Parts: sequence; structure tokens; C-alpha cells
Amino acid sequence: MKLVIAEKPSVAQSLARVIGADKRWDGYLEGGGYLVSWCVGHLVELSAPERYDERFAKWRLEDLPILPERWLYEVSQGTKKQYQILKSLMERSDVTSLVCATDAGREGELIFRLVYNQARCKKPFERLWISSMEDAAIREGFEKLKPGTRYDALYEAALCRERADWIVGMNATRLFSCLYGQTLAVGRVMTPTLAMVVMRDAQIAAFKPEPFWTVQLKAGDLAVSSRRFSPKNDAEAVLQECQAAGEVVIEAVETKEKLEKPPLLYDLTSLQRDANRILGFTAQQTLDHTQSLYEKKLVTYPRTDSRYLTDDMQEMLPDLITAVAGKFKYSGSALRSEPVRPASIFNSSKVSDHHAIIPTKTMAESDFSGLSLGEMAVLQLISARLLCAAAEDYRYAESTVKVSCGAEEFTRKGRTDLQLGWKAIWQHFYPDKKKDEDSIGQIPGQGNRLHIDTAALKEGKTSPSKHFTEDTLLSSMETAGADEMPEEAERKGLGTPATRAATIEKLVQRGFIERKGDRKTRYLIATDKGNALITVMPEQIQSPSMTAEWEQKLLGIERGEYDAADFMDGIAGMIAGLVTTYEKAKGADALMSRNKVIGTCPHCGSEVLEKQKGWFCSNSECRFILWKDNAYFTKIGKRLTSQIVEKLLKDGRARLKDCKSQKTGKTYNADILLSTEADGRPQFSMVFENRKGGGSDGGKNFR
Repeated sequence: MKLVIAEKPSVAQSLARVIGADKRWDGYLEGGGYLVSWCVGHLVELSAPERYDERFAKWRLEDLPILPERWLYEVSQGTKKQYQILKSLMERSDVTSLVCATDAGREGELIFRLVYNQARCKKPFERLWISSMEDAAIREGFEKLKPGTRYDALYEAALCRERADWIVGMNATRLFSCLYGQTLAVGRVMTPTLAMVVMRDAQIAAFKPEPFWTVQLKAGDLAVSSRRFSPKNDAEAVLQECQAAGEVVIEAVETKEKLEKPPLLYDLTSLQRDANRILGFTAQQTLDHTQSLYEKKLVTYPRTDSRYLTDDMQEMLPDLITAVAGKFKYSGSALRSEPVRPASIFNSSKVSDHHAIIPTKTMAESDFSGLSLGEMAVLQLISARLLCAAAEDYRYAESTVKVSCGAEEFTRKGRTDLQLGWKAIWQHFYPDKKKDEDSIGQIPGQGNRLHIDTAALKEGKTSPSKHFTEDTLLSSMETAGADEMPEEAERKGLGTPATRAATIEKLVQRGFIERKGDRKTRYLIATDKGNALITVMPEQIQSPSMTAEWEQKLLGIERGEYDAADFMDGIAGMIAGLVTTYEKAKGADALMSRNKVIGTCPHCGSEVLEKQKGWFCSNSECRFILWKDNAYFTKIGKRLTSQIVEKLLKDGRARLKDCKSQKTGKTYNADILLSTEADGRPQFSMVFENRKGGGSDGGKNFR
């Protein structure tokens, strides 16, 4: 009997159905010579510092650095039942071997191995390594199970990543929190990512726009523009000269034929970038939707960093393209069942663990009615990219017209489509809503003179870089430190495709960055808390290039090209050096305190500061505290937020809509009033809208 362990119940059920394990028991399935069970994320985790020594329960500078000589693990509190089920299955006498069927990557390997080791299992195990959840792929994977020892280096890299994150996060967080008197969460990837956002915001804030002017001429159907002028007087002089001349002379008309090759297939990062730019999805939403599509057998494995297919997939591609096009009802002339340039799609040397993300053959036979709108949108994006990648080049003629008026030269550029190729497919799925302003039309030849119909000045201003979107931040994370890495390095940047979305979400959840704008133009802006953290953070912690170098070393460990002990020694040495040499930044207390002020204490008049667990009066003698986990607000089905606190501190009251009665379950609107007791402790009371005589009175009269 073989015990198959998957990463989550839904995957286990898919595997069990294919291999014939159809009998259900508590926490596992059985049949066909297999037991199939599952983890629920990380069942086993690194222990907290106090497990090593009770004194670490308190955060003290003198206890740093904390560098375990022997790493301790424990079963997660919320998943002990499933762990015990797995442990008992491993210990069954009829189980002779195991199959690791967690996600085929670094994190999946870690999840299985930690459970296996925690249960002290010594039975041999094999590895299921698949890129698709289709039945055929599962059958083939079980027919070609690989020895578990083949992935020992992958497990070693995963351990190093987990332990390095623990060392850096635990020590740096305690160091800076103790020094600055508030919780400052620090992460090996999270903090350099935050630094990029903070620096971009600072560049934008420091930017001073400078005005410039151009001269715009229109002669018949031809509109041309001059170079930029500053000061304005220079542009006015040219304008007057053109008005006096009354005509332009065509000096040159140059036309060059150009092409744009089809885009590569998606890896996870490029998919997340397009989904953010086109659909307005966050990186995490895109990953969640794609993971769900994978588990429903509609797309291949999502957590990939490759944009190519393996050479042995060439025979299956034409049928897949035809099936995908038919499913999405595309039959344009740009569609080709045979790829124009196989080398742009197939390259086994550029596929490590998993090939690019593509739709499956199962997708073409599936009913989409059960998909969410988000899943459907991502599936269409992946399908459109596949069809485009296999289509012909987009070819166009680019024309440059140069005219003169007096001593000044004016230009106009434009293009004419010659062959839409892959763009015809893309525009079918995503029509371009922008007006076509590139077309020039018919232009008289060199030497011709054209009468100037209109001449005018146009004022403009230089503009700064734009705030990061998730699209552009993912791109910057992917390429961070690339200039300092060797050309042959395959994985560069901060984090991996599988972890970048989670990093951005952590920064948002912990209040270091926030999303602003609408869904289509949503920017990522550093908060006061984020700015304060980077202000006090030393370069070695916030440096993208150093963290990117660590990612490269982890990849080397995966391949057996770099020693894991050397990597961990480097991490420990860096943290030990930081703890012993870091000096508290001058003026940082005032900066961080100022950034936390949210209002004035209604009891003593001192500043109220926002901290991790609530809003505290800065006067240590005063007992005014508003806890974020507030029992009064929980009782009425609401959550105390910064916006509500600001309103309460400013006006003494705040309007809440859709409060919920615990007794009746009904919702109501009310005003919450804030007052204080003699010692400063806050008190809340409530007044309701008067609905007598025809409904709400707008909140002006209360009873």
C-alpha cells in the first residue's frame, strides 16, 4: 500500500479519483492500492524563540542575536487533527512507501518533508512531479514517479529560505522594535520591496515640474510639432516667424518597415502584471484565480518562472491551439495551427521545474458556467496569450516626416499597419479603446510646399516617474539587482514568482503601503509607517541587490552548486554584525512619533498615537486607550478603524451604518458618542436615527 500526500484536500480528491482511491474515511481516501491524504498548508512550523529559552518571551536587546544551533519545529495549533491522521497513516503496517504529491516546487517540497520528519517516518518515498492536473497528466505522473532523494537539494534550499527568513525577520524586528519603542516588522524580501516604493514616492515628491512650450503647425492634413523650448520667448519667436512665412517645406519623408514579434507565453509574474494592467486584479487575486483554474484542470501549473514549453510538446500544440480558438470562438486569418517560430515557444533549456502557463485540452471540453468572473477573466487572458504567441509577426510601416519653416525643423511620426498578425488576435479579445492618432495619411514628396492653416503654442510640463502599480512593482521586484548578477543567472530579483504576491499583500496588511485610486488605475503608496521604517533601516537590510543575491544562492543550492551551510553562515554573520554595530538613527523618535499622531486625547489634550494594537494617549499618566480589537464595536458587528477614531477624536461622535443587533440580527444606523471616565478610560454610547413620521430625518434629530 502506498500513502499519497497532497498539499490540500481538493488536489487529493483529484488524484484519488484518477488512481481509484474511491473509499472515503476521516481525513483520507483509500482504494486501488493507495491511501490518499493531504496537508492543510504548513502543518509543521518553526518554533517561536521562547521555545529555545523562556527568556526570549520578552523582547530585549541584550538577548540578540537569536541564532539557534539546533532548529526546533512544532505542529500548528489549528491543524493538529490532520497531522495526527497523517502520522497514523504513515505508521500503518500495510503502508510500505509514500508518494510526495504536494505542489511541485520549493514550498511544496518543504511542506511534505517537515511533516515526514516530524512524524519520524523512515519509510521510502517517491515524488509526483506534474505540471497539469488533467487526468492524463496525473496517470503519466504516477507511471513515472521519481525517487524522493532526487529532490533533496530542493528541500535543502527550502529549509535555508525558511530559516533565513526566520533569522532576519525575528532578529531585525526585535532589534528595531526595541530601539524605537513600537513594533516594526522587518522581512528579508518585504523590507527591500518597501524601500523601492518609499524611494519612488520620495523621487516624485522631490520632483519640480518645469514648463516648456512647443510650436504646433497644421498644413492641410499634416500636423507637425517643433522641439521643446524654454523659456517661452524662444517659442514665441519661432511662432511669429512661422506666421510670417505662411508655409512649410517638406524636407524629407522616411518610411521603414518594422515588426513586433509575438509575445512570449506567460510565467506567473508576467501573467500577474497583465492581469493588473488589463483587469485591475492584484497579484494575489491573479495567483488565487490561476491556482483555482489549475485545480479545476483548466490551466497548467501556475507558480512557474519559465515562459517556454519543452521541445517534446511541439506535437500537441497545433491541436491545443485549434481547441482553444474554437472554445473562445476566434476564427480570424491571423490564427495558425502551426507556430511561426517554434524557437520562440519551445526551449527545453529555459524550462527548469515547470513550463509556461497554458490552457489544457480539458479546458476546451469544459463547461465554464461554474467559474467565477475572476477565474473566467484570467482563463481568457491565458488563452489569448497562447493564440498570440503562435501567430505571425505584427508588421507596420513607420513614417517620419520632416518639414522646415524658416530655420526651424518640425517633425511628425506615424505608422501604417501592413499585417496585424498576432495583434489581430489580441484586439479580438481586448479591443484598443484609444483613438488611432498614429496614422499620417498621404504626404506630398520632398520639396513640396504646404500652406500653414493654423499655428499655435502648446504649453507642457515635465512630469515625474509614476507611482508604482502592482504591474510595475512586480517588474521592479523581478529585475532588482539584475545589473550586479552574472548574465547566466536565470532567476534574479526579490523573491520568486510564487512569493511576490504574498510580499505585496503583507506590506498592505501591515500598514506599510496602501492602494489608492480606482480599480483600473490603482497605485501603491508608502504610508507614514512605511516611510518611517525605511528611514531608520540600514542599507544592508533594505538593499534589493543583496536580497536578490540571496535568491541566486538559494537557486544554486537547489542545483547542488552552492553549499547550504555557507549560505546560513552568511545570514547569521550579517545579522550578528547588524545587532552589534547598528546605531539608533538621530531624530528618529520624533519622526516616528510624529508619523503616528492621529488626533487629540479627549481627556488630557495630549497627542493620540496609533500603534500596532490600538490608539494610545502619549501621556503616560492618562489611561485613554482605544483597542483595535474593541469589544464594544465587535458587539455591534463593526470594526474600529483609523477613520472612525479620527472622527471620534475630532467631533466626539461618528456615524455608523449597518450595525447589527446580536439579539434580533437586524441592521440599523446610529451615531457612536465618545466620552471618558475620571481617569481617562473611554466610554461609548449610542443614539439612533428618529424614524417616526416617515423615515430617516438625516440624522439631525435624535431620541
